[in-house]
Amino acid sequence: MENETQHGKSANEADKQSTTVRRERMARYFLLIVLVITAVFFVNMIKFFLLPVFLAVVFTGLFYPLYRQILKVTRNRQSISAFLCCFIIILGLLVPVYVIGDLVAREAIELYESAEDGVRQFIRSIESGDARWFASLLDSRIVGLLGLDRINWQATIEDIIKNSASMLGSVINKATRETFILVVHVFILLFAMFYFFRDGESILKRLKYLSPLDERYEDEFINKFGSMSRATIKGVLVIAIIKGVLGGLTFWIFGITGPILWGVVMVILSIIPLVGVWLVMIPAGIVMMVMGDVWQGITIILIGVVFIGNIDNVLNPILVGRDTGMHELLIFLSTIGGLSVFGIMGFLVGPMIASMLVTLLHVYSIEFKEQLEGGKDDR
Repeated sequence: MENETQHGKSANEADKQSTTVRRERMARYFLLIVLVITAVFFVNMIKFFLLPVFLAVVFTGLFYPLYRQILKVTRNRQSISAFLCCFIIILGLLVPVYVIGDLVAREAIELYESAEDGVRQFIRSIESGDARWFASLLDSRIVGLLGLDRINWQATIEDIIKNSASMLGSVINKATRETFILVVHVFILLFAMFYFFRDGESILKRLKYLSPLDERYEDEFINKFGSMSRATIKGVLVIAIIKGVLGGLTFWIFGITGPILWGVVMVILSIIPLVGVWLVMIPAGIVMMVMGDVWQGITIILIGVVFIGNIDNVLNPILVGRDTGMHELLIFLSTIGGLSVFGIMGFLVGPMIASMLVTLLHVYSIEFKEQLEGGKDDR
């Protein structure tokens, strides 16, 4: 009897333990489900702010050494140091960007007006018979075979001018909307950077505590992503700015209209791998040669192709240093993809997401090193 009683008690205790385990599992599953649903709603609610917050994380890591230096001056006053660091970034980055943007807008308008005047003078020269080379060109046999002599060139050119004016207006309107969104994003970025500077270490500790990864993998991910982010910004953005400045100075020296405008265009083109400043400087040199300035045109082409085009080979080791960069093809695809998905700021966000993927693959290769090497040995 006693054995049966003890066996019954042990069975009841086992049932209670299994019930308790099931309840704990159900509670954990319920907590995870509620957490995921809440997180989805929260991310959907703040999705407009995700892009500037992500950039704030990247730029905070980039300028964190500056914040540490300011902390020494302010005697570890974190709020004052974070504010001063953000203020220095505003003065050093945003003010020059605003000034350059204003100059670019003025030069774009002047360039359009001068081009319109030039086209109208060309039309008047055709009507008066001064442009004999154009008339002889229309009378040539090739133009006749192609049927281009039946085109009303005057009306066609005037239509092009009208369409260009309407297109310029739509571009200005779109640029105005994009500028407003950009200003809002920059404000959120600086606001987030202030708190990341001040509370970044405590936030990072909390995230590491919540992460299920081993601490060595967490540190590896943080260090690797930080180094690749710095390498991407230095190797892409800084070098692109230097190329644009040199290209703009070249245009200014040779008296080409709108050097600041073309310099900004060259910065944008230099961000995209396999494109670069040659897409602007070679046509500019050809136009100079056609206009009779042969040596000036040849010099512009040589400067763009030989000097500015190969400046990456000199500046990459200096600016990037030991930081780990990415392959050019991956930078190209992530830049184009970032621009198509995230808009104007995509040229930074795209490579950052790509660098995050490369970092995760690096951590993955460390975690599963034995399995990966074992799989190769079996082959």
